[in-house]
Amino acid sequence: MATVHTVSQGEHLSRIARQYGFTDYRTIWDRSENAKLKSARQNPNVLLPGDQLFIPDRELREEPRHTDLRHRFQVSRRKLKLAIVLEDMYERPVAVAPYELRIEGDTRSLTTSGDGRFEREIAPDAESASIVVRDAQTPASNIAIPVKIGHLDPVDHVSGQAARLNNLGYFPPVDGTDAEALRSAVEEFQCDHGLAVDGKCGPATQAKLKQVHGC
Repeated sequence: MATVHTVSQGEHLSRIARQYGFTDYRTIWDRSENAKLKSARQNPNVLLPGDQLFIPDRELREEPRHTDLRHRFQVSRRKLKLAIVLEDMYERPVAVAPYELRIEGDTRSLTTSGDGRFEREIAPDAESASIVVRDAQTPASNIAIPVKIGHLDPVDHVSGQAARLNNLGYFPPVDGTDAEALRSAVEEFQCDHGLAVDGKCGPATQAKLKQVHGC
């Protein structure tokens, strides 16, 4: 039966949809009951703990077919991808570099693109990954970089701002509880990207932070 799901830390809509037996998150996201949340969050895979999400009933679909023949049915699933850009301390892409990507016990040896980017299709319930760059010319080579899939909060919340700044190398505490450290990180980011330097993560800084971070 229909219910209301309260989002927990680390949950995103693709994972929630799978939990309730839906192959396409849009069945949930496009419901009129979720219109306000959809407008506020925009990205269904960047939700905030405590968000209320309406989960509709699953509908039974009937397909008339002859009983004396074999039939094949194909389920259409929305693909979920993990996309990451690796940069060095000077914001230069770690280009065409070998690396190992480990997701829930599955390890692949791959190479970054010319802009330091890589993408990998992942299961909706994947929650953790790690990256190890195997390039001797890259600082921090051979060190495992942990990745928490689905744990990024929206940019209009302090925790989301702190996490993005941390990912970009400004390193405030990721929970955003140290106001002075966060303010200093915001000032550095503003200075680096041609914004008015006031240490406040207002709408203009949030928009730039979201653009530079990628989501």
